[in-house]
Amino acid sequence: MDFIREASPLIAGRKIAGTAVYDAGGDEIGVIYDVVIDKRTGKLIYAVVSLGGFLGIGKRLYPLPWSALTYGSALGGYEVHLSKAELEEAPGFAPEQLPDFPDSDEEAKLHRYYHVEPYWTH
Repeated sequence: MDFIREASPLIAGRKIAGTAVYDAGGDEIGVIYDVVIDKRTGKLIYAVVSLGGFLGIGKRLYPLPWSALTYGSALGGYEVHLSKAELEEAPGFAPEQLPDFPDSDEEAKLHRYYHVEPYWTH
């Protein structure tokens, strides 16, 4: 049994992983691998998007500030204003090298790349 109905504007956290990510043209460019939540505020901060690879080989993960995504109900997934090529140029990492974002300079660079304000300024 689902806690939240599909027609609701809310989504259960367990349903976010695996949701498709589309570019502005409506082409699927990846899927959400995971999400990052600020423990102190409870705010959703990043969507970690998975791109590329075959059977897990060559896959790269890209942390997108949550504010860089919008939900496209017609697509049933999230949209980002970048192309797949632009996203592949963004700061990313291999799955075995998960960052823990201890450096606010690195996080600030990430937000500048996506042209969104850092979450800590809101």
